[in-house]
Amino acid sequence: MDGLNAGGEQLIALLVLAMSLAACGGLLLLQLGLMRCLASAPVLCPDASPSAGSATLTVVIPAYNEAVNIGPCLRHVLESEPPCRDWRVLVVDDASTDATAELATSVLKDHSTAGTWGEVVQAGPRPEGEHWVGKNWACTWAMEQVQSDWVLFVDADVRLKPDALRRALAQATDENADLFSLAPRLSCDCLAEWMVQPIMASLLGLGFPIEEANDPASDVAFAAGPFMLFRRSAYDAIGGHRALASEVVEDLALARRIKDHGLHLRYVLGLDAVDLRMYQDLASLWEGWTKNWCLGLDRDVLKALAAAAVVMLMFSSPWLALLATPVLLLGLPALTLWWVGAAALGLLAIIQQGLLRVFMRRTFAIPTTLWWLMGAGGLVVGAIGPVSVWRTLTGRGWTWKGRQLRPSTPKVI
Repeated sequence: MDGLNAGGEQLIALLVLAMSLAACGGLLLLQLGLMRCLASAPVLCPDASPSAGSATLTVVIPAYNEAVNIGPCLRHVLESEPPCRDWRVLVVDDASTDATAELATSVLKDHSTAGTWGEVVQAGPRPEGEHWVGKNWACTWAMEQVQSDWVLFVDADVRLKPDALRRALAQATDENADLFSLAPRLSCDCLAEWMVQPIMASLLGLGFPIEEANDPASDVAFAAGPFMLFRRSAYDAIGGHRALASEVVEDLALARRIKDHGLHLRYVLGLDAVDLRMYQDLASLWEGWTKNWCLGLDRDVLKALAAAAVVMLMFSSPWLALLATPVLLLGLPALTLWWVGAAALGLLAIIQQGLLRVFMRRTFAIPTTLWWLMGAGGLVVGAIGPVSVWRTLTGRGWTWKGRQLRPSTPKVI
């Protein structure tokens, strides 16, 4: 660093100090925003009324190569308290190449009970000349077999508490909902999840305000794909999954169609009723978030890149500032006060990250386990942003569970 002149040294110091200060400010705004958004967020009622007793319900579980998940998911569904007088479970195998169908059949056989009917069906090949992505074809095919008043789409990586179905159906009926979606509690079990998922949960909580999503006058529409309970007549009215065959983020699209058709969307916190573990390892997490990041930000390239950069700034730069402080002190001792100030702000930002995780533990039931990995998580999200943009634009490597997704035309500003 001997070659730097005084002006260059001060510029570096200003940049480091500004980054640390911006990280503190960003984290403060994030936590205040979450507190505001969640202060009046609706929750799943603890006690279900008997109003859903005469209804009929079909639980549809679309599954593609879900051998790891389908058994536990299906067992939790089958062990549910009866939500109504007539309910059934339909597992739709979407041309899996693993033992998904066999495992689901075995679970149904072991858990067959009077009053609950379950079946494993094959979705079959997708129509030629049409482009279907994700679970849209499996869900569409399933609805041709469904005759019930209500249909619940549950992902295979969901684990339901015994009273979840009963409470959700009763509340959806009481509130005259056309789409009733529960925000699940995110479960983390590997380092990649602990790095990234708490950050994503905070961003989703702020980016899709629950109160606005439930406001018919607001353009904000959001639903959690892992748990979407439709009134059958409303599902048919919006065209269902068939109307968005090539839509990658189908849960957002379905929620928007519900509101666009003047129907009643209810999105509530179901943290004590639904558990969700989205990814088993870093590879699946990387594939999943690079699939969704750009799309979730309206295919806006600049917004996707800027959001990733802001995440890096808030969560990674404070740790980097602390790690760089000894080097800067040795290399540029004349600016010691600047480096100490930047390090102090970085430490404050790290404390804020810990406080954010405490808040998330109380609000989203996500433990503070390995909270300090959020610094590394910021770097992962920072890389997810540009890779997601590239894959969405070109289609190269843009897959879900190995299946290729069609490139989308981005909105460029």
